[in-house]
Amino acid sequence: MYKHALTRRRFLKEGAFVAAGAGLGHFRLPPFDVEAKTPAEDTLAFIRRCLRDDGGYNPSPDPQYPGNSDTHASDLAAVTYALTIAKTLGWVLPNTGRSAEFVQSHQQKDGSFANKAGRFNPKDDLAILYNTTQAVVALRVLDQKPAIDPYHAFDRFFVGQIFKKLPWYTTSFFPLFYACLGKPFPREYDLALRDWLVSNQSEDGYVGDHVAATFHMAHYFRMVGRPTPRAGKMVGRVLRDQKPDGGWNIKEPDWDVHACFDAVFILRQLGGDSDRVRASISRAADWAMRCRNADGGFGHFPTWHSDMDAVYFQFGTLIQAGRVPAAVGSRSDGNTLSWGHAMDPHRTYGATT
Repeated sequence: MYKHALTRRRFLKEGAFVAAGAGLGHFRLPPFDVEAKTPAEDTLAFIRRCLRDDGGYNPSPDPQYPGNSDTHASDLAAVTYALTIAKTLGWVLPNTGRSAEFVQSHQQKDGSFANKAGRFNPKDDLAILYNTTQAVVALRVLDQKPAIDPYHAFDRFFVGQIFKKLPWYTTSFFPLFYACLGKPFPREYDLALRDWLVSNQSEDGYVGDHVAATFHMAHYFRMVGRPTPRAGKMVGRVLRDQKPDGGWNIKEPDWDVHACFDAVFILRQLGGDSDRVRASISRAADWAMRCRNADGGFGHFPTWHSDMDAVYFQFGTLIQAGRVPAAVGSRSDGNTLSWGHAMDPHRTYGATT
């Protein structure tokens, strides 16, 4: 049995953090038979071992592992994260043509994309938003366009303000989608989402009293090129919430496997260059490195099973912390592919650059 998430940010309450050392989620693969190299080289080797014959990617080389969080929800997660990390590092992955075919095969007649595997019900609003965004990101990485233009696929979320019924962590999916399409973010949609975020932001800068939701607010405003409201207070709380081990608080009902990445994004993009911010990010990178496994991948927490989802977020934390010198943030931009790991904090972005 493995620990897994019901959605991108939510674990099953039962079984999550049952007891230290319990069997759930703590299985490690034996070391693979190569000489240990740098984290970047090991990560590339792990990614390549997850590639399937159809161009998709498994969550792990372990055939019995069902995935966790994103990779448990949708079969479009692992392929997108593999391609995005590779693009950022300038790595050439095999069979990218087949990977493009794999992603394109998930498109529906209305232009949206649907998962073929994973726990998401592909007809649900959350699944449509998630799958379509991830597919468009993956195709942008591959310098391809969707076979059917999905530009109007997200209009549905602004009829009757359906977007307000989605989890807070979905807000920055919207500008990311339009940026990777290379098309303008409809102004009325942008205004509606910004007003929704600002009206629900607390005095300490947080949204939903949770770093995940707050990250997506910061990511949203960075993508649309506008100052993040209460940025200073947001940064202050992130700094206060860092745990002695370098990670961040997680709490029910929103157990968040991406909390470290989320917090580091806020600090790097909004925190300036103070000694305290730099020290906090460095401690976070040390924590992410403790999530590295002998198989070359990363788990969401130390000793957890390696997962392509965790590879993106932990390796993305290392990129943000400057621990991966070869990372380049301007490759194919898309502001700048996935969840902002390669965004330049000194640059102003716009949703269609």
